[in-house]
Amino acid sequence: MRALIYAVSMPDISPLLIGHRGAPGYLPEHTRSSYELAISMGVDAVEPDVVATADGVLVVRHENEISGTTDVAERPEFADRRTTKTFLGHEMTGWFTEDFTWAELQTLRCRERLPQIRRASAAHDGEEPMLSLRELLDLCAQRGVGIVLEVKHPTYFASIGVDLAALVAGELREAGWASGEHPLVIECFEKSVLGALQALGVRAQYIYLLEAAGAPLDLLATLGAGAPRYADSLTPAGLDALVGEVGGISVDKQMLLASGNTIVADAHARGLAVFTWTCRPENAFLDAAYRTGDDPAVFGNWQEEWATIAATGIDGVFVDHADLGAQIFRHAR
Repeated sequence: MRALIYAVSMPDISPLLIGHRGAPGYLPEHTRSSYELAISMGVDAVEPDVVATADGVLVVRHENEISGTTDVAERPEFADRRTTKTFLGHEMTGWFTEDFTWAELQTLRCRERLPQIRRASAAHDGEEPMLSLRELLDLCAQRGVGIVLEVKHPTYFASIGVDLAALVAGELREAGWASGEHPLVIECFEKSVLGALQALGVRAQYIYLLEAAGAPLDLLATLGAGAPRYADSLTPAGLDALVGEVGGISVDKQMLLASGNTIVADAHARGLAVFTWTCRPENAFLDAAYRTGDDPAVFGNWQEEWATIAATGIDGVFVDHADLGAQIFRHAR
């Protein structure tokens, strides 16, 4: 069994308050201003998702398909890059980071992903370029906050000849983040890439992301229809198997709100941390019991939902509104 490599330290506080893609409740996600706002609001760490370009640069985007978060669809010079790919088991049409160089992507401008729900954020569409991972690493090092880095779709990228683990390890090393210099968590929905990064010597806390349904793509690629499901990792035997391979798990908040769940207690009994995602105050994202009215953009009874989540004893929480998260989760410490 591979020994787990930990970072020198994340702040010894619980739960960690993590700015999910910056502060996207207020500004378009994954922009410099969004991250700077989250940091100014006092988060312990921020969470970038990383994907790769055609020339091997790691960029900060929720997905490698970028038509929903940039103006690429309105750029005639890139009209011929629109394509259809088989992705995560289904066809997807759009524009993909792996079909652009970093220099080309820098000409695009970011936009709000949920404009009907976050109209104030959408008012800032077109103001900023995309960020590279290196730019964010340098920003966080300067501001003294940690990073919870999500590696996106490593099995897909491997299928087109891109080794995300090697790219991530190289970037972290060059930026001074690979040897415990700064608080670092690395997470993924595919556990194999976490093992690969550990083998490459990257010092971090490793967190296995678990969906409420379905199976990990890396296991589906190797085992087919018989691959273990995400839910199998939450059984006693599944949690036992994670000990020594990862430092913890991260689950959809709906799983923690389910009646009678014992996820946190079961994980803690085995020395595993538990993170949860994502706390958002709008009705569209709240459990039905905490919604107020029918407008998906209106803030519901988020305080009660988040207090219920805090009471489970979680170790880390992702928030889109860092200031609101601090009201509930700092009080829970």
